[in-house]
Amino acid sequence: MPAEILRIYEFDPDPDKIDQVVRCLKDGGIIIYPTDTVYAMGCDIYQNRAVEKLSQLKGLKVKKNNFSIVCSDLGNIADYAKVSNHAFKIMKKAFPGPYTFILPANSNLPKTLQTNRKSIGIRVPDHPIPQAIVRALGNPIITTSVKDDVDDMLEYPNDIEVIMDQNKNKADLIIDGGWSGITPSTVIDATEDEMELVREGLGEVDFL
Repeated sequence: MPAEILRIYEFDPDPDKIDQVVRCLKDGGIIIYPTDTVYAMGCDIYQNRAVEKLSQLKGLKVKKNNFSIVCSDLGNIADYAKVSNHAFKIMKKAFPGPYTFILPANSNLPKTLQTNRKSIGIRVPDHPIPQAIVRALGNPIITTSVKDDVDDMLEYPNDIEVIMDQNKNKADLIIDGGWSGITPSTVIDATEDEMELVREGLGEVDFL
């Protein structure tokens, strides 16, 4: 069955529509949603079958996935990752924003996300829609970038019509949040006090 399309306005997310997204997630659904960087695909981190399905869609084995999660705020991060004082100070400057911080995972992280790397990528995007979803759900969702299936010149599609066409049989629900950017998040390895820039993306790194 093709994905359901749900229009949600970025600057005033309708609570009823956010609740509809949450119901989909709790039922084990996979959603596509806008962020402050590119469109992302994700599911509830506690829905194991959804995590497995998402891994298959990405061509990954569950125990070797490289998924990151969207947290609601800095306080929520410590529920799933070990955060040093130094990392906290840096993330306080960066979040919410277009960054992914790789941190040591703790035992609270669901087993499907406790991979061999023993770390987890954390995002707190500066975008009202994923923020509203995570708050209403009560726990993080997975975030993995939606890639373009056709255009090698444009790795991350920003036209919602293209995103819908290419992913209508992959996701259960696609949120139409309008156009997005084409630059992914900046990725920073914060597993050690000496942080390392892994990928230069949308976010500046002058605070490192």
